[in-house]
Amino acid sequence: MRREIWLPPPPDGTSVAGGFDGSENNDWTGIRLETKAGYMFTPRYGPDQIPAVWNPAEWSGRIPRHQVDLAWAEINDRYDLRRAYCDPGFHDESDWSTEIETWDQEHGPDVFVPWPTNSIPRMYPAIRRFESDLQNRQFRHDGCPVTSTHVGNTRKIPVKGDKYVLGKPSPTQKIDLSVVSILAHEAACDERAAGWPEQVDTTVHVFR
Repeated sequence: MRREIWLPPPPDGTSVAGGFDGSENNDWTGIRLETKAGYMFTPRYGPDQIPAVWNPAEWSGRIPRHQVDLAWAEINDRYDLRRAYCDPGFHDESDWSTEIETWDQEHGPDVFVPWPTNSIPRMYPAIRRFESDLQNRQFRHDGCPVTSTHVGNTRKIPVKGDKYVLGKPSPTQKIDLSVVSILAHEAACDERAAGWPEQVDTTVHVFR
């Protein structure tokens, strides 16, 4: 079976929008970014440049929130982060609302936007746009293997009327990076609609 190539992130300084879906001790947590030109990728961070994807089973059973903080700080330093839609989760001990507010205070203002995914009127149009734009090649992706696995796991669960939500076929088949990708694409689309500015080339050329 052919393995998809995992392409590298874009150069530092690239203008991006992002998506984030927080969890606590069961589902995964991750960050995805999309450029103005429509390249979606999983960012890397830290001295070993590990992917910004966290499986709680690999972190003593809980999502390492301090690692997520470090990842967003590095993303903000490396890229021109325009907008990030972040699902805070439920209003319980797993909630990420405080972290999202803190990120916006440190890296904003008005960059990190709470974007709950449990609202069908909000989420369904975002799912449909993602599906349509993916089918019509309005954006391309880096081939992140975790994201590819999660997208493959994703199922459409019917709800009232002809709408549907996204679900997983079993508790162990995660879909979190599917949701993160939808949020990143929605943030990128909204930033384009708001007039995403062209990047200014700040490269210094030295002639000898």
